[in-house]
Amino acid sequence: MDSVIEFASALCLLTGSFFCLSGGIGIIRFPDFYTRMHAVGVTDTLGAGMILVGLMLLRPESLVLIKLIMILLMTLFISPTASHALAKAALRSGCAPLLYRKDKE
Repeated sequence: MDSVIEFASALCLLTGSFFCLSGGIGIIRFPDFYTRMHAVGVTDTLGAGMILVGLMLLRPESLVLIKLIMILLMTLFISPTASHALAKAALRSGCAPLLYRKDKE
């Protein structure tokens, strides 16, 4: 039974690492602020969530599990809210999406 839990944990950790890495590549490859922010916001939330679930499977002790659940819940609530606030602030400051720019790069 331990090998199944370790395999599931390793799978979650690898999947989360892949999502975080693909978000980093999205920052480099996407053309404007909003698409970059979307790539990082979505993949970071999912990547961090998968990594935390993998860590929860590795250490099921009660105190460690409670701490990891609290970190997961904070990540799931704070990251999308921060992304939304950042996009709204950029739009209000005049940073237009690439679709609406007159000087498309």
